[in-house]
Amino acid sequence: MSGSAIELLIDPQTKDLGEFTVRRTLPARQRQRVGPFIFFDHMGPADFPAGSGVNVRAHPHIGIATITYLFAGKILHRDSLGNSQVIEKGAVNWMTAGQGIVHSERTPPNMQTGGSHLHGIQSWVALPVEHEETDPDFEHYAVAVIPQVILPGAQISVITGTAYGQTSPVLTSSETLYVEANIQAGAELNIAANYDETAVYVVSGDIAIDSTLVAAGTMAVLKPGDAISVTAQSTAKCMLLGGATLDGERTIWWNFVSSSKERIEQAKKDWREKRFAPVPDETEFILLPEK
Repeated sequence: MSGSAIELLIDPQTKDLGEFTVRRTLPARQRQRVGPFIFFDHMGPADFPAGSGVNVRAHPHIGIATITYLFAGKILHRDSLGNSQVIEKGAVNWMTAGQGIVHSERTPPNMQTGGSHLHGIQSWVALPVEHEETDPDFEHYAVAVIPQVILPGAQISVITGTAYGQTSPVLTSSETLYVEANIQAGAELNIAANYDETAVYVVSGDIAIDSTLVAAGTMAVLKPGDAISVTAQSTAKCMLLGGATLDGERTIWWNFVSSSKERIEQAKKDWREKRFAPVPDETEFILLPEK
């Protein structure tokens, strides 16, 4: 794409998770990560009939922080630290796995009786090497504390990092940009070159970067160093993501991420032999996959 501000376009892979499907853009064959973002799943939109919903049993993580961000619906998070927290539209659940955490994610019981709707993004941020073995932690940030910015033709939520004159209160282990942008048809949104690596993911609608049309479900990784302008071809919802370049390669195996392959093997053994702390009062869990 000579002359374009776009370095790479990543089309999603559809993954069937049982109750619903996701569109996964990271990791991709062409690129594992953008800044610290090493996993990026677009969930839904999905409708669940009465008596059903999301039911992700307890499972472990190491070496990352997870971010759940919803456009619609609610998810009940429970973890091995004893946290139980319902997340809803516009709020942030930031879970630091570090040396190891176990959590489950489910549709709240009071929403299952009448059916429910879910739409959002689940992503993982790889921790810097010096923080990979930090103590696990969980922080919830209500929608009221997430900075909102109104621009001509656009409404912005600064989920993490600094953008459009606002800084998010969400604490991260490295420079991490994460922004929701809702852009009116025909409007332009400027994206500053304030971070090492930046990408635009189109949740809905269509946008143009230079003369390149980027459709819903596609991630456009931007070339570093230049501010760009995005034009909405129709009413569009986008996520801006990126941050500081990660300090070295990472291995991803199932829910485990680490700079050390030996550490991955240890985590696999620990989960198989039930050495991770469990989620209180939960007996169901996901078995270690064979491959």
